[in-house]
Amino acid sequence: MNASRHVRSLWNATPVHDDALGTIRRVTADELPLLERLSIKRLLLAPGSIREPHWHANANELGYVLSGTVLITIVDNADAISTLQVSAGQMFHINSGALHAIENVGNGEAELIIVFSHERPQDFSLHAAFGSMSNAVLGNTYDLASEAFAGLKRDTTSPYLVQRAGPPVIPEGADRVDPHRFDIEAQSPPVDFAYGQARVSRTQFWPALRNLSMYSLRIADDGMREPHWHPDTAELGYVHRGHARMSILDPDGSVDTYLLQPGDVYFIPRAYPHQIEALGEDIHFLVFFDQPTPGDVGYRLAASAFAPGVLAATFGVDAAQLPEFPRVVEDPLIVARRNPVD
Repeated sequence: MNASRHVRSLWNATPVHDDALGTIRRVTADELPLLERLSIKRLLLAPGSIREPHWHANANELGYVLSGTVLITIVDNADAISTLQVSAGQMFHINSGALHAIENVGNGEAELIIVFSHERPQDFSLHAAFGSMSNAVLGNTYDLASEAFAGLKRDTTSPYLVQRAGPPVIPEGADRVDPHRFDIEAQSPPVDFAYGQARVSRTQFWPALRNLSMYSLRIADDGMREPHWHPDTAELGYVHRGHARMSILDPDGSVDTYLLQPGDVYFIPRAYPHQIEALGEDIHFLVFFDQPTPGDVGYRLAASAFAPGVLAATFGVDAAQLPEFPRVVEDPLIVARRNPVD
């Protein structure tokens, strides 16, 4: 049941970088060929470590801080510079092409989950960008003699993580309201039941989003994410806590049912029906989408849309044999589980 073409472990992925400063692991289309328009990275930063200044040539970036506090500096289009602190339970969004660095300014390790709007994001680092230019070109840029750059270590590789010397410098106003940051876990959940909650980052609540969004989904053992599909939205989920079972219907009629555990990543292509249920404990998923406002069609509403005669013909039974489907006008997203896991 666990071997699935829809699932990979992010925790066990081959590290892009791994040393005393931290670890970067990722799942792209190279590791999970089904991926389209989405990929994911887990970033661990030791105190004082910095994800060096860099930018992505083909992808926007949406991050969630699981633990710690980071300082993010962003050089955006039109000469806009932003510096913001982002702590556990908060998110950040960075546009494609925007130069940015992520610095651990806390006393403990910082853990971040970062999703990109491309299955194979392309990176450029400031280190490599400087390394590609001659001393004379850099001197002209900064109105300095070319010899001023002779002492810099320059090449076109990327160190990924670098070490800060001394204490962090946190500018005044780093905690002010900033369009790049969203405090999702402080949100009053739009979906709120005793058996599950969903807090959402989408353009309705976070206008800065472009082609990414995320639901922070918590489901108790007596709840279930109802079977559903997203008409024009792919889904990339990360298991933060708990164990779950998931089923997906593929277009060839096969059903892929698999178990999920912490650190796992799953991918659902657009419009594939699927569902999620907890196994013996509460679960917390970070569910990312490739649209700023994901669409959703649930089974509960689907059954309400058709007359009993249509449903009876669909299932090949008499109308009297149909279940008493509840009539609803909108999907609940999360439902109570009155039956044991079968």
